[in-house]
Amino acid sequence: MKRGDCQKRVLIVDDEADIRELLDLTMVRMGVATDCAANLAEARGFLERGAYQLCLTDMRLPDGDGLSLVRHIGETCPQMPVAVITAHGSTENAVAALKAGAFDYLSKPVSLDQLRALVKTAIGLPSTEATSVANAALAGADNLALLGSSAAMAEVRNMIERVARSQAPVHIQGESGSGKELAARLIHQLGARGGGPFVPVNCGAIPENLMESEFFGYRKGAFTGAEQDRDGFFQVAHGGTLFLDEVADLPAAMQVKLLRVIQEKKLRKVGSPTEDAVDVRILSATHQNLRALVDQGKFRQDLYFRLNVIELRMPSLRECGDDVLMLAERILARLARESGTVAPALSSEAKDALAVYSFPGNVRELENILERAMALRDGDRVEAADLNLAPAASANNGEEPAMQNSLQDYLDQVERQALLEALQKTRFNRTAAAKLLGVTFRSLRYRMERLGLND
Repeated sequence: MKRGDCQKRVLIVDDEADIRELLDLTMVRMGVATDCAANLAEARGFLERGAYQLCLTDMRLPDGDGLSLVRHIGETCPQMPVAVITAHGSTENAVAALKAGAFDYLSKPVSLDQLRALVKTAIGLPSTEATSVANAALAGADNLALLGSSAAMAEVRNMIERVARSQAPVHIQGESGSGKELAARLIHQLGARGGGPFVPVNCGAIPENLMESEFFGYRKGAFTGAEQDRDGFFQVAHGGTLFLDEVADLPAAMQVKLLRVIQEKKLRKVGSPTEDAVDVRILSATHQNLRALVDQGKFRQDLYFRLNVIELRMPSLRECGDDVLMLAERILARLARESGTVAPALSSEAKDALAVYSFPGNVRELENILERAMALRDGDRVEAADLNLAPAASANNGEEPAMQNSLQDYLDQVERQALLEALQKTRFNRTAAAKLLGVTFRSLRYRMERLGLND
């Protein structure tokens, strides 16, 4: 048994003496105290007698396996993170450990750089009290997509709180506009990486020929125009979280490269002869059914299993019952505050209309509907007619918008209607809407911002 004099303590469990010594020496040099056990029985004895900020355990032990220790700690010390050491290339064991509740994993031979990064992240996890304070963010006024008293939203908030304490990849499934990026940001903020960068990437908005250099960076001279070294998304997110939005849009070649980086925790910049270690947590999301895409051969199964270690499903707005009206009132209050006016009330007819509408664009669509209604209303209330909930394509019975005020106003009205129709047809998937309209994603984003259609 080895002990240091500092407060932070790590329990090391491995039947190989040289591995225990390597881990112990590394911890001591980091100023962290250690206890070392050679089997499960010794480990459980230490756990009964003391408290630890982290447990490092081998997967295979003389009297059992590391997964049983992961489960034991999960039942008896749920606030303590456990990292599992797996055999080189043992993807199945790594995924199994994460699904069992492990905080993270290391592969043999153990990389000391990765070990130090893991330990710093693990012992930086917020305490129970700090987590409780941080969870107040889940009820904040800006987190509209996570507000509500419905069972569906309560389950989402509870799941976010639990997965925030892990480093396991999380795949967020949900319809467009249901708050997938907001959920990802909260997972990041409530975890040990909250002080690090959060880097969101729309995988459908990057040209295929630029993907490798955008994700992994490049060295000066790697290709024409590479006038200096540049970091990619992974390097920018180092020490934090990389959020892969619309991950289903990744081309096959990039899926292979991404899988290797996630498994090896190393990458090679374009034009570089060496690999660099990278420390990021991967969160991903898509509005598509990723499992169905795997079955259709459009998405790699091995990458799916690495991204979907934990699945978080965001409910659609129509599944949240009376939460719709509460959200509507909060949105109107926010819009009024931003414009310096008094929030209008919803008429009983408007409330009835919102209660029965299906909201294919979810919270994002609700915000757009109410912002338009506030601008178009005549009195001090929002009426059902102001909501204009009929499909955009039939709102004018196929007629062109009437000419009003000026040519620019007329053109803006036509463009706004075209954008709204495309967004509704694609369930508010902006990447798909841009393709439908025949414009670039950047052009669509600019036009929406100019016309006040952004969130």
